[in-house]
Amino acid sequence: MLTSDIKPEKAVLVGLITAKQDEEKVHDYLDELEFLLDTAGAIPGERFVQKLAMPDSRTFVGTGKLAEIAEYVKAAGIDIAVFDDELSASQTRNIERELGCRVLDRPLLILDIFAKRARTTTARTQVELAQYQYLLPRLTRMWTHLEKQRGGIGMRGPGEKEIETDRRIIRDKIAFLKEKLKDIDKQKVTQRKSREELIRVALVGYTNAGKSTVMNLLSKSDVFAENKLFATLDTTVRKVVIGNLPFLLTDTVGFIRKLPHSLVESFKSTLDEVREADLLVHVVDISHPVFEEQLDVARQTLTEIGCSDKPTIMVFNKIDAYSFVEKDPYDLSPPTKENLTLEELQKTWMAKANSPSIFISAKQKTNVEEFRKLLYNEVKRLHVLRYPYNNFLY
Repeated sequence: MLTSDIKPEKAVLVGLITAKQDEEKVHDYLDELEFLLDTAGAIPGERFVQKLAMPDSRTFVGTGKLAEIAEYVKAAGIDIAVFDDELSASQTRNIERELGCRVLDRPLLILDIFAKRARTTTARTQVELAQYQYLLPRLTRMWTHLEKQRGGIGMRGPGEKEIETDRRIIRDKIAFLKEKLKDIDKQKVTQRKSREELIRVALVGYTNAGKSTVMNLLSKSDVFAENKLFATLDTTVRKVVIGNLPFLLTDTVGFIRKLPHSLVESFKSTLDEVREADLLVHVVDISHPVFEEQLDVARQTLTEIGCSDKPTIMVFNKIDAYSFVEKDPYDLSPPTKENLTLEELQKTWMAKANSPSIFISAKQKTNVEEFRKLLYNEVKRLHVLRYPYNNFLY
């Protein structure tokens, strides 16, 4: 059967309003979950939201809400129910029993997209490792397909259960993939050493902020870029020359809220490109309604990998898509960021940003020359600091 002949799966989305997530935030998360489903090739459908003090330990949502979802799943012919938070193995099992369809949580959906997007050996190995690390604590009677990977004769000791054998097979796979990634890391280190003479710049930011479009703009290359989450998984490095100044520019994997920890761990070698960069270009989608939260998520991830103190240029992208709601002149309440014009927003961020910042549209090439000048000056400053006796270029 051709790929085009496969019918897209229909999905429902489920989220919880809790003390940590108010209704507005939950619907924003579900918007992103819908985008993830679209990226994965599914058809997002009805949303189910419930307010609980905390997730139900057995079925995540309450029994009444689960019965409501089950009724809709049966009536609408739904294939999968996708929950916006991580589920335990027992929760997944209980929910599947009640709904009669497959159940995914956000981490598993992200892993599925990563597996679909991975192109190089490095990315595929990283994703496979993350999948096995996700799978290990959730193993439930998987003997029938796992035994084919290692053969069943002589595998099971007296009284050993299939589930224990499954776990050992998965642990062996994880150990093998970690060793494979160590070898890849060594190769990457050698590659990076060969590039030490040039200042290294890394593009970072939330997924779909426009990093690959910025990469193409600066390097005149054709890095894959589209309006999908995680369009880029594989690290791309290009030599860029602005004026008379050469430097290396790296496009990296995007960050996202509730990113599975196993992915952060397995993508260590990719994130090393960020760790070893001399300068970060943090790309932000200024047109997104919650761009400030996305910016905070990216900063938090950078802190987790030890890169929060690196020199950074803030690039607020997609100004062509920015829109605001003009405030009612009779409304005496303080204006929110939704009421700010782009010019007012620029002044606000320029004033409070600790790093050099610029507002651009990479797609429309707006303020691109100003961006190039800013990037040139920052790279030049770092080059002078590193090579004080080699400034004939300037």
